[in-house]
Amino acid sequence: MSHKIGILTSGGDAPGMNAAIRAVTRSALKRGMEVYGIIDGYKGLVEGKIIPLERGSVSDIMVRGGTILGSARLPEFKLEAVRQKAVEQLRSYGIDSLVVIGGDGSYRGALELTHMGINCIGIPGTIDNDIVGTDYTIGFDTALNTIVQAIDKLRDTSSSHHRCSVVEVMGNHCGDLALYSAISCGAEVVITPEMGYDEEEVLERLRYLEQIKKKRHSIVILAEKITDADMLAKKITSATGFSGRATVLGHIQRGGSPTPQDRVLATKMGDKAVELIDNGEGGKCVGIINNEIVGVDIEQALTSPKKSRKQLYEMFERLV
Repeated sequence: MSHKIGILTSGGDAPGMNAAIRAVTRSALKRGMEVYGIIDGYKGLVEGKIIPLERGSVSDIMVRGGTILGSARLPEFKLEAVRQKAVEQLRSYGIDSLVVIGGDGSYRGALELTHMGINCIGIPGTIDNDIVGTDYTIGFDTALNTIVQAIDKLRDTSSSHHRCSVVEVMGNHCGDLALYSAISCGAEVVITPEMGYDEEEVLERLRYLEQIKKKRHSIVILAEKITDADMLAKKITSATGFSGRATVLGHIQRGGSPTPQDRVLATKMGDKAVELIDNGEGGKCVGIINNEIVGVDIEQALTSPKKSRKQLYEMFERLV
């Protein structure tokens, strides 16, 4: 059994990370462990920014977005010499287990530390839902709710002006936020990395909807890093009867108080992470698969193919 464990959040912040920090802290304390919070992710770990956490340290944080421990990116962590400094910092505190809350980059760091003798458990905290080994990540539901609220408001104004709104959402090479929000809002077009992008096909569909179906407004949801939203909106204005307008939601999608679903998911995952550590297991990540909280090898999560959304895309197309 581990007596001292550390917790850090790494990469982009996600609503629900604080709920996970709270669950890990209190679950570990209940099992008689000492808990340490690491400030600013792997960067803070290398710099020795390590503080003790008590039960009261995590009071009232569940409702807050972001992460009370802070986060920072550290590309140099891929260097063994830098990771060795991190290991030395942990050992100086007697910490032999580490819970890492973050995305796939954070998981890679956790796997490397496991190989260096630190018992690491990953918890999937990212709004992008791009982690294999779990059906849903912490923060995805809250970000989806934020997007849906924004699109619902845009539809109200679009319908008053014979307008087509192009809404760019986050996702980092994963189309789940775009796809799920498109289904939730009844969008006319969704553009994601998984389905590819054919500009003429998009314009043709909008012309059909406007001229044949006599639609007064349309919503196009665009996953980031595929094409320029403003440029697409201008092309829609020149090539269809709609007036194109672009809205890039940006980092507003990362913020806000987590939804109850994210709070419960984060709490379950945090508790499971401590259970794995208590059982002497390392090099694993926590996931929810078919509504069951499970532990999966980090290596497997990093190398397995992403779960197909083919059926959801086909359903979306049938309903347009």
